[in-house]
Amino acid sequence: MNIEHRFREFIPEARRIVIKIGTRVIAQKTGRPDRRQLKNLVTQVSHLHQQGYEVLMVSSGAVGAGVEALGMKQRPTAVSDLQMCAAVGQARLMALYQELFDNQDILIGQVLLTHSDFQHRIRCANAKRTMEHMIRQGVIPIINENDVVADEEIKASLSLGDNDYLAALVVKLVRADVLIILSTADGVLDTDGRRVPCIDNIADARKLVNPEKSSTLSKGGMDSKLSAAQIAVKAGCGVVIAGGRKQNVLSNIMTGKDVGTLLLSNVL
Repeated sequence: MNIEHRFREFIPEARRIVIKIGTRVIAQKTGRPDRRQLKNLVTQVSHLHQQGYEVLMVSSGAVGAGVEALGMKQRPTAVSDLQMCAAVGQARLMALYQELFDNQDILIGQVLLTHSDFQHRIRCANAKRTMEHMIRQGVIPIINENDVVADEEIKASLSLGDNDYLAALVVKLVRADVLIILSTADGVLDTDGRRVPCIDNIADARKLVNPEKSSTLSKGGMDSKLSAAQIAVKAGCGVVIAGGRKQNVLSNIMTGKDVGTLLLSNVL
């Protein structure tokens, strides 16, 4: 588990980054998007974009925003209610992203995907081609689960785990170099609550970490993040799990600083 700091040296040399943002990273307790936190992350993403990195964002938060807008006290369990929350919240979330990125003179585009899109050869190729074209034109794709039209993804049996699994599938689709998973935890924590700086064997790590419990707003937890990381590292992508509310977290990760937990790619 103790891997030398030198393994972080590859991160600044990455070209394509997928950044997954969890619901609780950008939402208040009510589910309402936290404007100050979103502005902070958008500023960091914009800085990476301006440095020449190809950035794709996988952002949760739509259902939480819908829960707040509809006056619900907690995340519903009925599929129809969840789809309604997603429909209401997605529009609000994207409007806020657009406003904040417009202030940085950066264009964004919405990409809504489902589990079955990755299993259908033509739809998968179309999604890849669209995102590649967006990147070439300097547009940042903001990707989310298409809960409104596909109820299978919103159910527990095929849940994308608050978009953790979706982020891993996007990594494979676009052949990203680095996946950054932003969470409320500072990284993977051991059973004593201490951050694990680096992991080279995810299977062994599962026995040592203290899984983060999911909240009333989100579906994910540390276990779903480790599952997503396992998919990504097998695809040759380095993964960093870090606290999304930490100051300059993205900039610090991309300069190779000891932030969060680094999960080593199988090709390193």
